[in-house]
Amino acid sequence: MRARKKKHGAERIAACADLLIESPLLLKEDPQYRFTKKRALHLEIGCGKGNFACGMAAAHPDVNFIAMERVADVACLALEKAERAADTRPDNLRFLIGNAENLTEWFPPHSIDCLYLNFSDPWPKARHAKRRLTHRDFLARYREVLKPGGVLRFKTDNVGLFEFSLEEFAAMGLTVTDVTRDLHNSPQSEGNVMTEYEKNFSEKGFTINAATVHF
Repeated sequence: MRARKKKHGAERIAACADLLIESPLLLKEDPQYRFTKKRALHLEIGCGKGNFACGMAAAHPDVNFIAMERVADVACLALEKAERAADTRPDNLRFLIGNAENLTEWFPPHSIDCLYLNFSDPWPKARHAKRRLTHRDFLARYREVLKPGGVLRFKTDNVGLFEFSLEEFAAMGLTVTDVTRDLHNSPQSEGNVMTEYEKNFSEKGFTINAATVHF
């Protein structure tokens, strides 16, 4: 479903400028230039309305989080959510409006410790397979920006996307652990921070697929 155009979206995003990475090309020089302290760096691709990013930043103050969202009007909501929590959250969360296709242009090689893909668009038509964020072309980009031994943490409710992703991980020679087709009833549920989408679907009885991919 297409996100509804936000009224005064540009102005609302500008009001949250303290949380926004406005010059992504500067990441190439220093991927943590917008943080006050250098820490392990984690990146969520497709942060949606920001529930996961805000929750993870609060739960892990020893990690710097960049929450990336392609759609500006959706990023606006995530920025405002983080801004409202500014008095209580640690200063370890920033937002980036952009496309995952540009990762290697923005981030230096081997600069990210962990990537998160949460409920990415499944692009169900076969002709759109290359748009899936777990397609091998994207996995090659992740390999370039992740540190050796870095991980990708993947969650989806879409069985077709999950099966496709497992095949792509194998094709790229990646090690996959913690595979579960019912995350919330598995040992991997400990410490799990839910996205808005995940919470809504779980309450309707849908199970969540998850895996950890080692690069």
